[in-house]
Amino acid sequence: MPRKPSEEAPAKPTRDSDATRLRILNAAKVEFAKLGLAGARIDSIALRAKSNKRMIYEYFGNKEGLFEAVLESAYQDIRQAERKLKLEELEPVEAITQLVVFTWKYYLKNPHFLTLVNSENLHKAAHLKRSQEKMHQMHAPMVSMVAQILERGVAQGVFRAGVDPVQLNISIAAISYYYLNNRFTGEIIYGFDLMAPEALQARIDFNVQTILGLLRPD
Repeated sequence: MPRKPSEEAPAKPTRDSDATRLRILNAAKVEFAKLGLAGARIDSIALRAKSNKRMIYEYFGNKEGLFEAVLESAYQDIRQAERKLKLEELEPVEAITQLVVFTWKYYLKNPHFLTLVNSENLHKAAHLKRSQEKMHQMHAPMVSMVAQILERGVAQGVFRAGVDPVQLNISIAAISYYYLNNRFTGEIIYGFDLMAPEALQARIDFNVQTILGLLRPD
C-alpha cells in the first residue's frame, strides 16, 4: 500500500561540507608537510581524507589553491591557540614568559607548522601573497596585544621603552624556530642530542632568559 505524503521516508542527510573540507585540509597538511608542494599528490590527499579528487577541486580549485588554504589554516591554528592564553590578563613579565614558552611548545607539538613555513619560504611566499590582506588581519591583533603588554611593562618599570612589538615577535619565533629547524645539523656540530629532554629544557630556559633580558630596563 503506498505511503501517504506524511509517511514518506525522510530524505537522506546532505553531505557535511564543512567536515569534508576539514578532512581534506588535515590530510593535505600532513601530505604537504611530508613531501612539500611539488611532491604532494592530490590522489594521496584524497585517499588520506577518505574523499575524492573531485571534491578537492570543488573546494580548493587545484593543488596550489589547496596549499594556500593549508597555510592559512596553519597560521590560523597557532593564532587561535595564542588567544586562549589570554595574555592581556597577565602581568607583563608573566605574559611575555608565557608567550615564549607557548611558542616553543607549539613548535615542538606541531612540527608540520615549521615544515610548511619552510616550504612556503622556498616559494618566496607566492601563495601567502594571494592571502596578504587576510594574513595581516589575522596577525594584527597579536602584534597589538604584545604592544600593549610592552606598554604596561614600561609603565610598571619592568620593561625598557622603545621595543618594537613586531621585532619582539620575530625574535620570540626565531629563537625557537632556528633551534628546532636545525636540530639535525646542530647535533653534528655541537655533539649532543638537541632533542633530549634535558637539552629541550635547557633551551626553553635560555629562550625565556634571553627575551626577558632584551626587555629588562637599562
